[in-house]
Order: sequence, then structure tokens, then C-alpha cells
Amino acid sequence: MYKSMRFTHSAIILVMLTLSESLLAQRVLLDKVIAIVDEDVVLQSEVNTRITEIQAQAQRANQPLPEDFETFKSEIIEALVIENIQMQLAERVSIRFDDDTINRILGNMANNNNMSFDVYVNTLENAGVYLETREQVRKQMTIQELQRGMVNRRITITQQEINNFLNSQMGREMIAADYFLEHVLIPISTGDSSEAREKKTALAVKIVSDAKQSASLKNAASDVKNSNSFEIGGTEFGWRKAEQLPGIFSNLVTSMELGGVSDLIEAGNGLHIIQLVDKRGGTEQFVNQTRIRHIMLSPNEIRDEAQAEREIQQLRQRVLDGEDFATLARQNSDDASSVVAGGDLDWVNEGGMPPAMEEVINELDVDEVSETFRTDGGWHVAKVEGRRLQDLSSQYMDSQAENALRNRKFDLELQNWLLEIREEAFVEFID
Repeated sequence: MYKSMRFTHSAIILVMLTLSESLLAQRVLLDKVIAIVDEDVVLQSEVNTRITEIQAQAQRANQPLPEDFETFKSEIIEALVIENIQMQLAERVSIRFDDDTINRILGNMANNNNMSFDVYVNTLENAGVYLETREQVRKQMTIQELQRGMVNRRITITQQEINNFLNSQMGREMIAADYFLEHVLIPISTGDSSEAREKKTALAVKIVSDAKQSASLKNAASDVKNSNSFEIGGTEFGWRKAEQLPGIFSNLVTSMELGGVSDLIEAGNGLHIIQLVDKRGGTEQFVNQTRIRHIMLSPNEIRDEAQAEREIQQLRQRVLDGEDFATLARQNSDDASSVVAGGDLDWVNEGGMPPAMEEVINELDVDEVSETFRTDGGWHVAKVEGRRLQDLSSQYMDSQAENALRNRKFDLELQNWLLEIREEAFVEFID
């Protein structure tokens, strides 16, 4: 019954909404120890809460509960034992979630319940279950994080597995690009007169022309529609892969530039126009990269904030006066990851820097030295040593394939891991 203890974000919200509803109902707490689990216990109240939760879920889904209640109850107790073991493991490896994270989850739960955050919290508080709900959210998030870390380290993905997956039909479909189109249709029927066909064609030509000038097919069609009596339609395709689009579009869209507007596409039902509004995924992944060298000074017990700022300004001036940046970085930088390399951060992908640093770096020319600036790590001076557009298509495809293979192996490896930690734990059931 409990084949997986892994929870997605949405699953957590669903479970917690169910739990909240059940906890809002009358609760019966019988604080009796059901099982001793290593250094902790499972209480009767936990079993009762879980039974109530599952009953509510089953009722909502119009599904029957198992007829053998004792077996059903035993399975619930065993699931709670395994959860308890995981929570103790999480404590040992210091997995914790702060209040801000829990608040974000509660905010999602509130939205899912068509409430504001404050109203939702007040509802839980009035029912006397607010703190209990927070802890249940924290528990599920903690178990999810523990499983992710412990199980993923047990999974090995070889390059041969990646290659085989990418060559499979599933792999090719997965890495294929998704397209978002705007679509306009000017219907033409067999009953239209020659004059009507000419007017509709002229209308379609104008929409194409206006769309290419304004870069917005939707606006062009709307403007023409408001000034014309002819019907103008279209289909909301959403995100689709090329092979999921109508045949008259599927071959065309793969060769269109982002934002591009097609010429007229004639079909049996009329004249079509499409615009490629957005594209995601695909095998082509080009990334802007910047080669950066920097020096970082962090405030500490012997260097306060003001002194760190003064010293980084002095180092910047020494660079401007002609001293070697790399040498100064090796002698002074507090960044342990780059100090040996003379402050060299290598090629950094766009979006791969702290926002405060990226804002400064984006304004620099190649070989230009920055003003001093502050990040969470400390005070910096940086130099841009190169810029390039890098093709990461191969790495991207390998990464996508590896993630898919890892997800495929995760559930089986999770069950193996749960069996292992269950066997290693001390568990004593109390009659």
C-alpha cells in the first residue's frame, strides 16, 4: 500500500490539504505508545490521524477502503515506523527547513484552498491545528530531501546507458523542442464567392504584413478583425512538440526563427498564419559565458566591514597601477575555490553568478576591471577576461537523459533503501 515515501511538491500540498481538513474535524488523541523505534516512538494518536487522513482521501476519490481493517491498520503502523526511522536519520545528517520555506508551502496550500495566507492560517489556528499542520509539512519536506540525497548517491548512470536512451524513441521524444504558437485562421468555404475569396485573401495578406512589422500576430489579427466583418479564428495550441502540431505546421515551425511570422498557409478550411512566440528545450543549447577573475575579502573576527572595503579598494588600485591580478588574488583572496588559480572562476554561464556580481560583470568590457562591489560572500573586485557563446547541446542532452534514467531507477532503489534502513533499525511493537 505504501510503495513509495517520495513526495513531490504538489503531492505534499494535496496530502496536507487532506490532513488539514481531517484535523479540522473532531480529533481523538490516545497517547499510547504503539512501537519503539530506535530512540523514538510511534503513538496511537499518530495512527488515528493517519487513518482519518486516508479515510478522507478515499471518500473524496470515491474509493473503498480495505475490508480487513486490522491488516490496513498494521500497514499504517509500519509506514509510520519507516517515516520515524527516516526522521531520525534526517536529524543525524542535519536536514532542516526554515520557517520561510514552510510558509511558502502553506501559502501554496492556501491558494489551493482559495484562501489568502492569513485567512488560511487563521482557519487552522481557530481549529487548534496550525502548529500541527506546520510540523506535518516540515516532516514531509524533510523526508523528501533525505530520500533524494540518500537514494541518488546509490544510483549509477553510465555513458553507455545515456547514449542508448538518447537513441531510443523515448529519448528522442524527450529532448525534442516544445513550441508555443499564435495561430490565426481566415475560414474559406466552398460556398464563398470569388469576390469573398479575394477579400479574405487580401485580409490575410494584410495580417501577415502587419504582424511582421509589429512582431505580434495576435495584435495584427485583432486590429484587422475590429475593422472587418469577416470571421477570424484560431487555435490555442499551448506548448506542443512539432509532431503534435497539425501537419501543415509541424515541418514549418522547426525552421522558423523565434518571433517569426509565417507567410500564408493554404489548407482546405482556409488561410492559416502562425507565429513562433516561444521555444524551449531541443537539441540546440547555446549559452553566453564569461571568463572572470576576482578577489574577495570577507569581513571576519580581525577585519570588520569597513576595513574589508578599504582593503579591496586598495587592491583594485594596485591592479590599475599595473600589478598582476592573479598574483594579488593568490596572496589576498578569501575565496578558497579560486585562490590557488589566482582568482580565476573559469567560464561562467549566464545566470550562474550571484545576482550582485552578475549585475556588475554584465556592464564590463573584456579586460576591464570593475569597481569594488559587495555580495553575500564579501567585498570583490573583478576582471572580465573573455566572453563567448558556447554550444552546450551535447552536455544538455546528456543531462536530460541522465535525469530521465535516474528518475526511472529512483523508485526501485528507494524501496531497496527503505528495506535496508528498516532491517537495521531497532523496532519493538507494544501490545
